[in-house]
Amino acid sequence: MAADRFGACRRAGIGPKNGGAAGEPWRRPVDAVVLGIEMNTHSVESRFILIVSSALLLLIAPLFVLFFYLSNERAYRDVIDHGQVLLKANSLALGKPLWDFDEESVRQIASTILADRSVVSVRVYEVAGGLDVRLPERSRDKNPPGEILSTPVHYRSVDGTKTVGSLEIALRQRDLLSDFEFDDAVYIGIFLFAIVIITAAAILGNRMMVTRPLLRLTHAIEATRRLGSRHMVDWVSADEMGMLAANFNEMQGRLAQEENDLKRAHQKTTRIYNLTPAKLYSIDDDDRLTAVSDYWLLATGYHRQAVLGRHFANFLDPATRPAYQNRKRQATEDVEAATVTVKFRCADGRLIDVLIKEVQALEAGETLSLAVMTDVTELKTAEERNHVQAITDHLTGLLNRPGFEMALDGAIRQAAADGGELACLLIDLDRFKPINDNLGHAAGDEVLRQIAGRIRAQVRGEDRVARLGGDEFVVLIPAAKAESAALQISARIAAACAEPVIVDGSALSLSASIGIALYPAQARTAAELLQKSDMAMYARKHNGKNGAKLFDPLIASLAQEKLKIETYIEEGLRQDWFDVHLQPIVDLKRGQVAGFEALMRLNHPEHGVLPPTDIIRVAEETGAILRIGERIFEKAVAHLARLSSVPGLENAYLAVNVSPLQFCPKLPASIFATLMKWGITPTRIVIEITEAVLMHHSPDIRDILGALSGAGMKIALDDFGTGYSSLSYLVHFPVNIIKIDQAFTRSLTDESETVRRRVQKLIAGIHMVAKEMNCHVVAEGIETDAQLRALLSLKVGRGQGYFLGRPQPVGDILSGVERDEEKCVRFSARIPL
Repeated sequence: MAADRFGACRRAGIGPKNGGAAGEPWRRPVDAVVLGIEMNTHSVESRFILIVSSALLLLIAPLFVLFFYLSNERAYRDVIDHGQVLLKANSLALGKPLWDFDEESVRQIASTILADRSVVSVRVYEVAGGLDVRLPERSRDKNPPGEILSTPVHYRSVDGTKTVGSLEIALRQRDLLSDFEFDDAVYIGIFLFAIVIITAAAILGNRMMVTRPLLRLTHAIEATRRLGSRHMVDWVSADEMGMLAANFNEMQGRLAQEENDLKRAHQKTTRIYNLTPAKLYSIDDDDRLTAVSDYWLLATGYHRQAVLGRHFANFLDPATRPAYQNRKRQATEDVEAATVTVKFRCADGRLIDVLIKEVQALEAGETLSLAVMTDVTELKTAEERNHVQAITDHLTGLLNRPGFEMALDGAIRQAAADGGELACLLIDLDRFKPINDNLGHAAGDEVLRQIAGRIRAQVRGEDRVARLGGDEFVVLIPAAKAESAALQISARIAAACAEPVIVDGSALSLSASIGIALYPAQARTAAELLQKSDMAMYARKHNGKNGAKLFDPLIASLAQEKLKIETYIEEGLRQDWFDVHLQPIVDLKRGQVAGFEALMRLNHPEHGVLPPTDIIRVAEETGAILRIGERIFEKAVAHLARLSSVPGLENAYLAVNVSPLQFCPKLPASIFATLMKWGITPTRIVIEITEAVLMHHSPDIRDILGALSGAGMKIALDDFGTGYSSLSYLVHFPVNIIKIDQAFTRSLTDESETVRRRVQKLIAGIHMVAKEMNCHVVAEGIETDAQLRALLSLKVGRGQGYFLGRPQPVGDILSGVERDEEKCVRFSARIPL
């Protein structure tokens, strides 16, 4: 056994080192452990003894009780039988004394009976009651007697057998000890001896076969627990305990091997953990650091002992702690990850932006955690820089549209929470496009930069300024009285924008149209606030520009009307509701129709003919004027082709109004293609333009007009006498016809003679200039005979108006021709068409 114990200890790794002998001090720790647990090694034996004692108590003790009871029962039965014998024997002896009333003899016999140890009292009495003897006369035993036996006493006389009395004896109570006899004691002693021998043998066998191997197993387990190394059981036998010991030793060997493998794996994992070029750390359920990698310490400048056990949140900037503490921390059976970006304070006080990716898993009731901390300071800086660039207008340095929308959303949330007010100023520059087109984009950019600086100089520090795009700016004003503040600031901005802008030594004149909308009085959302300020801005632009306009419900109704007209335009183009009415242009001297002016009409199937002025205005704003212009020109040329078959109209020309927006490089080709389609020569076409076209001073417009004029078409300057009416237009552009505005024609019959004289002089002057420039003159708006005669007196060659002929569909004109062809082509006092 000693050799086996020594071998087991050697296998457990606690044997002598470097060739030391057995029994050396290496044994002392084991002996100390054995001594230390000696007090706890008899628990199995104690329980075994308790079990044996319990078995004796539960099984043997009842047998003892049963044995005592049966033995006592047998002894007491013998007492009763003995009492019966006493009764029978003495009842015969008492017959004669009771017959003779010999009390003394009776007492002697009773005393003899009482002398028996099983009798406690005796009573003899005569039948007639003359004699009654009780012994003892006073009982000293307070306990009641046991069994009472009685028998009649008979006397055989001459007259036969007579009952002369009765004999009663009271036996003592049943008593285990008093009835216990020697042979019973011998039997019990033998039985107890056998029980003691068997119990001792069981305890000894348990100690030898069970307690000792268990004691050694306990020693090995306790030594393993206390000393940290695996210990073997020093026990070999061919029974179950030997098998248990062998299996335990085998298990200890495997566990020792597994522990060594785990130690090596742990060492390897720890080395990898520390060598990984990433800032790794682990925390417990309370967010306390339980491990940090060497790279984490190197990057942060801390020492391991100084950080372990501390709350990780203590290393974070207070502003970002809530984000870290609110990260996803619910661990389940599956692995869960939480990602958060926070500011981490290093040992030297530096704040760095770190991205934390934390993985947690719940295993066997324990939370496993691993987190990697990545320095994203440069990335965060670049992200912030990109964010600033994304919301900043690079030309002016102001907020751009996305940036302003973010600021507006935040301001609305703040105003809603505080009960404050906001004003939104939408600013659109007037006359900016000609500057951009004529001077180039560089000059336009410089104008925008200067205007941005002027706007910024007129607002307060808490106001936000942005450029939405092009020449549109916006100002957001938070104020307790937003309307008053908006009106004051918009007036300052309008005045600042009206100041000349110096670009490359040239002074450029602009102005600003400003629309104002208020939150929450007029709008409840950011989109609605921008929309209504935009509506107010366009209302200002249509009503004189250069100023501010506060939104009112009428503007919204006008916007709805505009939207309705836009819908009509789009539907009209799809359903071909657009048509051309022709108004005759008459040669006033010869009284013949010289040509027709094509006028656009939109014939709605439900609402009839819609006002063309509104249609043209909305179409120019939406860009639909290009498609409408093509459609109208196509139909007008088709109508001219039909009228060309009428005698006297073979050479009538067609005057077509062209919007400034239609002047694009493809316009000449489109016109020529239509003319070729319908067989109309270019010399029969007059292109009517307004001063707005010529004011652009665009080389493209000059080239387009030159191409049209070079093809034989004539150029008519419409509404001459209004606007700037610069005579330079007649010099620099190929104008062939000057159309006098109808305002002058109406003034020829004004009530004021002074007005009539002045208008006559103006028309005469225009006619003189036109004659010198080899241009024809057409008077518009002739509505009365007096106006016609006044124009004839001024030698105006051509005219048009309701007095000469209303605009009509081509079908109506052709029908009129069939009814009265002469009236269609000749003019007397009036030409009804």
